[in-house]
Amino acid sequence: MNQILQPPGWPRPKGYANGIAASGRMIFTAGVVGWNEREEFVAADMAGQFRQVLENTVAILAEGGAAPAHIVRMTCYVTDRDAYVDSLEGIGAAWREILGKVFPAMAVVEVSRLVEPAALVEIETTAVVPQ
Repeated sequence: MNQILQPPGWPRPKGYANGIAASGRMIFTAGVVGWNEREEFVAADMAGQFRQVLENTVAILAEGGAAPAHIVRMTCYVTDRDAYVDSLEGIGAAWREILGKVFPAMAVVEVSRLVEPAALVEIETTAVVPQ
């Protein structure tokens, strides 16, 4: 379905891909934060909010006919790089549970703050559904 782009001799990235080639109908999400459907933050920690963002992302993608396997790119904006790194175990557990073995091209960027004051993470996603 999608082709992972891994140059010869490069070390394999852990949990993401350096690049992906895909063709089909594209679906985009942006501004997805860790609140629930009532716009309430039920988690105050990075791992909990990351879990909720992934659940929200999957729900949005499903509305367009996409599944986690169709995710080809993500950009994660976090307010605290150290909290992100310290939460990788919980984030990884949530990732495996919600997305499975999906390893998109991905970047994590530390920002000073997000528009929603309680948000610790915001993710934008690109999915490609084969036609």
